Amino acid sequence: MTDDWRKDRVGSALRGGNPTVIRRLDAGFAVIGDVQFLPGYSVLLTDDPAVRRLSELPRSRRLAFLSDMDRLGEAVEHACGRLDPAFRRVNLEILGNTDGYLHAHVWPRYTWEAGDLVGLPVWLYPRERWTDERSALGPDHDAVRRAIGEELDRSSSPSS
Repeated sequence: MTDDWRKDRVGSALRGGNPTVIRRLDAGFAVIGDVQFLPGYSVLLTDDPAVRRLSELPRSRRLAFLSDMDRLGEAVEHACGRLDPAFRRVNLEILGNTDGYLHAHVWPRYTWEAGDLVGLPVWLYPRERWTDERSALGPDHDAVRRAIGEELDRSSSPSS
């Protein structure tokens, strides 16, 4: 598979060609992040590539997107907590400064993070952490990806 899906992440998800998709949710797609220096990093993509801001959605779709963000955050929290006893919390962010389409970041945070970074926004991690090949999404992250998918499946069941 080529990297063409990276040029149109939402469109490729809608067409079934985005390999990072974990699950289709009500108002978007839960995807595993391209970098995994914090294992379990995930993103919620809108299902409408024309939408740039949360405020552009009609209220019902806006609430559905925020509900999906909550659901993905909880799935990451449960999955990462199960896989790593050093899991600490989840940070949720809607930024949109680099990619123009609506999306939300779900960052797991861990007690093993360096003391000078653990209390800071993830965006302040050194640039090399973002480009290090050892942090790139790959087969080593299949377990966390699978665990997040299982948690999302659990949260969609009638008993959740």
